[in-house]
Amino acid sequence: MLAMFLAGRGISKYFQQHFLDKTFQNLYHANAFDLALLIPYFVVLILLASYGIHRYILVYLYYRNKEKHTVEPPGYFSELPRVTVQLPIFNEQFVVERLLDAICRVNYPLEKLDIQLLDDSTDETKAVARGLVEYYADRGFPITYHHRTNREGFKAGALAAGMKSAKGEFIAIFDADFVPPEDFLLRTIHHFTDPKIGMVQTRWTHINRNYSFLTEVEAILLDGHFVLEHSGRARSNVFFNFNGTAGIWRRSAIEEAGGWQHDTLTEDTDLSYRAQLKGWKFVYLQDVECPAELPVEMTAFKTQQARWAKGLIQTGRKILPRVLKSNQPFHVKLEAWYHLTANLSYPLMVVLSVLLLPAMVIRFYQGWFQMLYIDLPLFLASTFSISSFYLVSQRELFPKTWPRAFLYLPFLMALGIGLTVTNTRAVLEALLGKQTAFARTPKYRVESKKDKIKSSNYRHRLGWVPWIELLIGSYFALTVYYALVNENYITVPFLVLFVIGYWYTGLMSLLQGRLAGLSLSTEAHTKPFPVGV
Repeated sequence: MLAMFLAGRGISKYFQQHFLDKTFQNLYHANAFDLALLIPYFVVLILLASYGIHRYILVYLYYRNKEKHTVEPPGYFSELPRVTVQLPIFNEQFVVERLLDAICRVNYPLEKLDIQLLDDSTDETKAVARGLVEYYADRGFPITYHHRTNREGFKAGALAAGMKSAKGEFIAIFDADFVPPEDFLLRTIHHFTDPKIGMVQTRWTHINRNYSFLTEVEAILLDGHFVLEHSGRARSNVFFNFNGTAGIWRRSAIEEAGGWQHDTLTEDTDLSYRAQLKGWKFVYLQDVECPAELPVEMTAFKTQQARWAKGLIQTGRKILPRVLKSNQPFHVKLEAWYHLTANLSYPLMVVLSVLLLPAMVIRFYQGWFQMLYIDLPLFLASTFSISSFYLVSQRELFPKTWPRAFLYLPFLMALGIGLTVTNTRAVLEALLGKQTAFARTPKYRVESKKDKIKSSNYRHRLGWVPWIELLIGSYFALTVYYALVNENYITVPFLVLFVIGYWYTGLMSLLQGRLAGLSLSTEAHTKPFPVGV
């Protein structure tokens, strides 16, 4: 199996034989205790390396199929179709005004528009949202207010409930923190002149990218997803997913796929796969941007990432058997596997974290040169691919300023490592079938450095998780010390990333939890209704 793994990556027969001979010689001479550590250590490294190599493949697919970059629609509607715009919100008092203002500025015939504010709120957002809807309805906008009291199905349930009264042939969806541009519908709707197209997704951009160091790193992470993952998959004719917002669905595609279902936390990915298995085609428009607000708190960011991690694994458990049994080509099935199981790398990272120090001790006594040509390539495959992946995305988006991304790469990798504990917990819950509520990401309408985080009950606390992160960070500090004492300097930069990642996420979570009770300024956003449209 190991030989097949190496051969599949184009590694020479001589190196394969030399690699395998040395590896198995070491294992043969190791005692039972050493084997119990080294075998899972290498298995984990190889599995992580395979996910790392998959990132390289996505970059390759992106460039190989660059001529398939979708820009212009196949045709234009002679008469624009009716569109229902669904706006699902839950306790969004700080951003709902901005959302509705943007939606009511969208350039589209009002007689062809149907706007639904789907409000599941349990706080003062209800009064604010209802007042805003009345304000715009009085001025002639086709907008209606829908409030549910039971929140059954969470966001998926709200969207499904809205479909019952939706008038449009097409359904556009925007989350509360998005600000679609005025030409959004006109730049997307004509792609549906192809009757095979079931969904059109656009690229997220970031209103508050420059707010803090954290938001800069978050933006780079999302850029990698929306540039290389989405474009690489879309251009290669494999499955990719609707992101839950900033996109448009053909209503019949939703209905034929079985509608919105709420047995996973990523109802958007679930529906996407079901629709594509039914034969619907998706379009990704990298050049159409839809700005949104990034989480400005570590706890909010971790909650968002954990929800996505858990939801993807839930969707994998539900959908992958159908994909693998389908008549789709092998490369489509393989890409679906890597897409939906990618978050398994988090529990693998936890295992690697536990095994790293004892494995270092054993490997050190076997010779540092063997560590260099066996362990280092696997580490590079699993970690360096991350930095190169995100560098390419920045080069594509910002051809003149992309080198500044080098400054953020170490911290981007460290932040990814720091998410391990939170996301491992989420992945294990998904694997064990534990159902949890949809944890929303708090939004505060923080757009620039001068804006303040509003004091509210929206802040998440993460309990014991930050303390575990600090403990693991300390463990890796011990591995750094061991590496320095034994002059194993080449591993130190990698180990330091683990220390920084775990300590940073743990300390920031604890600090923001302490600040949860502080009263911060909300003066900038206290007006209840807009003064003009």
